[in-house]
Amino acid sequence: MTLLPVEDAQAQILSGVKPLPIETVALKDADGRVLARDVKARRDQPPFPASAMDGYAVRHADLSEGLCLKVIGMAAAGHAFKHAVGPGEAVRIFTGAPVPKGADTILIQEDAEALGELVVIKEVPREGYSVRPRGLDFKSGETILKAGLKLHPRAIGLAAALNQPTLPARRKPRVVVFATGDELVLPGQKPKPDQIISSNSFALAAFIRRFGGEVEDLGIIPDTLKATERAIAKARDADILVTTGGASVGDHDHVQEALKRSGVSVGFWRIAMRPGKPLMYGTRKGQRVLGLPGNPVAALVCARIFLKPLVDALLGLPYTDDFIAARLGAPLKENDKRQDYLRARLERAADGTFTATAFGVQDSSMQRLLFEAECLILRPPFAAAAEEGDTVRVLPLA
Repeated sequence: MTLLPVEDAQAQILSGVKPLPIETVALKDADGRVLARDVKARRDQPPFPASAMDGYAVRHADLSEGLCLKVIGMAAAGHAFKHAVGPGEAVRIFTGAPVPKGADTILIQEDAEALGELVVIKEVPREGYSVRPRGLDFKSGETILKAGLKLHPRAIGLAAALNQPTLPARRKPRVVVFATGDELVLPGQKPKPDQIISSNSFALAAFIRRFGGEVEDLGIIPDTLKATERAIAKARDADILVTTGGASVGDHDHVQEALKRSGVSVGFWRIAMRPGKPLMYGTRKGQRVLGLPGNPVAALVCARIFLKPLVDALLGLPYTDDFIAARLGAPLKENDKRQDYLRARLERAADGTFTATAFGVQDSSMQRLLFEAECLILRPPFAAAAEEGDTVRVLPLA
């Protein structure tokens, strides 16, 4: 059987994917959500000319060194002076307070000397000094936050300043995950001599949450056709179903058959990729199904290459491959027909260039090396041998 190229597999998985519906999210729940519509300012900021310093609100035309002005009142943040400033007058003012009518400049307190109801000008500021004009930051009706933004604390703070108590966001993709395999036990349980600890579903759930989805983990499913069908049935309302293990066609691999019996149309189940050859993809109505390999490294590499772009597409985010250029820190052998993603160290030089050095062992069961890896070196099918210093494409894992 001819193996499907990685780019063709990505194209199939992303074909026809439409962004999920829009929902209203409170600011306190908006971190990490994807903004679905442009957001405008609902008022000017500041909404009035405001003082940037403590001092005195004055008329610049009145100022000269040694002159005394009469202090006629006080303005503090949240407590505006209600009258106008006339010739020879000043108003004691504090940072953030509205500048009274008639005043156009702030005489900061370091350049003034208070004498009872008078203030003496020690140094004349330029006209308009320390006055923040109305709308300096943004103006009412101005589009400030753009659709497609992944919200973060600075954006949420700005949205609050725009007087937006809620934001329109894409619904989080609902993802159901389960692992298959009688050889698996949960962390903390006592494994039999022929069993191993299950890790894929925990890593994948964290991965999915990190990139904007919500996860239901069904745990470990026994290696039987009926148990696998029951698990698939529980995932009927998910946007994405992710399985790990059991996607091949061995005597104990039931995922593919169970998916077909459950109404999933399987598009492919083997790709020209290492690690990750036994990747399966299918659809059931609007649901996308990814059958990831059971090997932990292969499962997470496939998740980065295929699952993340799918989650992004459902959130309305554009596709980006995120690869950068780097020099090789050590030579690499020629490649075969499968596209390789080699775990590697990544160093950045003082001039901003990167050097990637692949680990000598690339076994897809070795999670420690994936943890220690800082990037994946891309090796296209039939790539020629590469020497130290050659330029390659790498995918940072940070």
